[in-house]
Amino acid sequence: MSLALALALAGLVALVSAVLFSRADATLADELTHEAAKLRTYAASALDPATGKPYEDVDAFLAAFLRTNVPDFDETFFSVVDGAAAQRSPFPPPTRLDLDPAIVEWAAAAHEPGTRVVPTAVGPVHLAAIPVQVEADPREAALVIGVFARGERQTARDTTVLLALSAGAALLLASGASWFVAGRILAPIRLVRSTAQQISESDLSRRIDVRGDDDVAALARTFNSMLDRLEAAFTGQRAFLHDIGHELRTPLTIVRGHLELMSDDPDELEETRGLVLDEIDRMHRLVDDLTTLAASEEPGFVRLGLVDAAHLTIEVVAKARPLGDRRWLVDHLAETDFPGDEHRLTQALMQLIANAMKHTSDGQTIAVGSSVAGDRIRLWVRDEGTGVPREEMSRIFERHTRGAGESGRSGSGLGLAIVTSIAQGHNGRVELTSAPGAGATFTLELPLGAVATYPRLALPTQPAPAVTQPLPVEDSRAEHRQEQP
Repeated sequence: MSLALALALAGLVALVSAVLFSRADATLADELTHEAAKLRTYAASALDPATGKPYEDVDAFLAAFLRTNVPDFDETFFSVVDGAAAQRSPFPPPTRLDLDPAIVEWAAAAHEPGTRVVPTAVGPVHLAAIPVQVEADPREAALVIGVFARGERQTARDTTVLLALSAGAALLLASGASWFVAGRILAPIRLVRSTAQQISESDLSRRIDVRGDDDVAALARTFNSMLDRLEAAFTGQRAFLHDIGHELRTPLTIVRGHLELMSDDPDELEETRGLVLDEIDRMHRLVDDLTTLAASEEPGFVRLGLVDAAHLTIEVVAKARPLGDRRWLVDHLAETDFPGDEHRLTQALMQLIANAMKHTSDGQTIAVGSSVAGDRIRLWVRDEGTGVPREEMSRIFERHTRGAGESGRSGSGLGLAIVTSIAQGHNGRVELTSAPGAGATFTLELPLGAVATYPRLALPTQPAPAVTQPLPVEDSRAEHRQEQP
């Protein structure tokens, strides 16, 4: 910026200087023309005071003109008669031009008015030679007008120097201001660069302190958002790898141990085979759960479409009935559509039902229901099992957390984490109400939304088991259960 400004100012100074010197030369030329005009005016009316008639002596005429026309400070006049300098103006000039033979010779040879610029010891002088003729005097004569350029040129030179100094001062001030402003503007960018250099795979926690609302502040906010996404991605990756290592270590150890100790006994071989297949099935379920959790952090995990709440509730109960000998109930049916992913919501409710199966025994109640509360849709699974201790309620939705009484082989501890991910994918949440020995109720609370903007998706689902008898609906003290016909 300083270089560009310097070039612009230099060009401006050079242009103004050229204009000033050109105008000075034009002023000098005008002065010569003005003095020539005065000579012509004087000649038209001049009379010899001795005779009262027009001059008959060219030398006397020029002497009279020189006495009448007084030159300015930077001017000098002299006459040339018959090839030699004759008279000059009364005041001493900056330098004696009438003593220069070349000038005198040039003026004596002039038969038409002419001009020229001659260098002298005091600078260039602009000259005009005007031939003068008197009818009664045959001698050739001329008036030489000299205007010294030092005054006009000095003014132009002083103005140029002053302009150059002003331009230099302006350049320094502008450069300093530009340096300061550019430093302020680029400081966040340097901070972005410094932060980027300090970030490593093990530390993504650094952020830029954003101030202001300009484009650089927007860049810093965008950079912070990128760091948030990167940190979440790295955290999820580390968690995924930790989950795999944590959960697969035990079944692999069991399989390896039994294979190493396996003998040729047919009964033992069959027992080992069944145990290995069981562990492989458990690893397969575990990998499916981990894949679901990993997919929950990617776009497109939830595909919103219109979901019939009543149909979803009944279908989930129908799918759950073959899982075990429980008292299956429908607490309430919400006769409404809402935006959601029917496949994922079915997965979440079935996971809650599988969790309820672990904490209930034969004949105990497991109920599913749906209702509308304001601008929210509520889907729940209720059981009459062992319940959740209060100290576990805050951490039960974390990964690898198992409820009281569960063994390490009873599940991966990822089920409720999957349910939470599905709820969050719908911009909703999971609530838990429970007490030890009084059962538990897990509720998905999701936004009801504007159903007109969503299509009804035909998602592939597993065929539901046939229901050969009406689903029992019974009274309960659960606060959100209502009697159905």
